[in-house]
Amino acid sequence: MSKKYTIQDTPFVVPTTDGKLIEEHVGLATDGNHQISIAHMIAPAGWKEPFQTPEFEEYTYIIKGKKQFTIEGEVIVLEAGQSIKIEKNTRVQYANPFEEACEYIAICLPAFSITLAHREDS
Repeated sequence: MSKKYTIQDTPFVVPTTDGKLIEEHVGLATDGNHQISIAHMIAPAGWKEPFQTPEFEEYTYIIKGKKQFTIEGEVIVLEAGQSIKIEKNTRVQYANPFEEACEYIAICLPAFSITLAHREDS
């Protein structure tokens, strides 16, 4: 009988150049899943990404620290224990302008893909 579950204890660590840790547990890079991606992330103090308008919904749950979201020009800061859903095709910038790292979980539907993120030139 085949198992009806999968345990992930070796996530794919996405190579980055900005000091951010991205451990994808489910998604394109880890298991080829196009429907959903689930990643554990740690954004260092002072980190930010360029603006983007992704073709996926993104859910973020803050575990520790704070994270700043600039959504369609509105600046929102979430702290540990808070979460947010950002609709697809929404212009957003993710940042951690604070003095401590931010640890969070990100879930994307469909799965995160750099080609679907539509990042702007920084």
